[in-house]
Amino acid sequence: MLADQMITRIEFLHSKGYLHRDIKPDNFLMGLGRKANQVYIIDFGLAKRYRDSTTNRHIPYRENKNLTGTARYASCNTHLGIEQSRRDDLESIGYVLLYFLRGRSSLAGFKSCHKEAEI
Repeated sequence: MLADQMITRIEFLHSKGYLHRDIKPDNFLMGLGRKANQVYIIDFGLAKRYRDSTTNRHIPYRENKNLTGTARYASCNTHLGIEQSRRDDLESIGYVLLYFLRGRSSLAGFKSCHKEAEI
């Protein structure tokens, strides 16, 4: 239920043309009282439109971008300096869910990022 709601919240944000770009446990809150089973997403300070507002075209692919967001939960492409897109928000949710499952930060995925970066 938690994962489903997290993904649904991000899909809604994406449907409005925005990327969150800072998916991490601190940015998901649970409701109170009768809404205690509701997940809320917060902190849109790094959010960015992924579609041009006039042409509705997807932002262009770019490299050599600085890391945006929290490194521990950032996608491989973000670590490699590739422009973030919807897939990166979803990959970050995966890292957050691994953190929730294991109770600690997971380095899964980052090993392959570093291998690719060395090539």
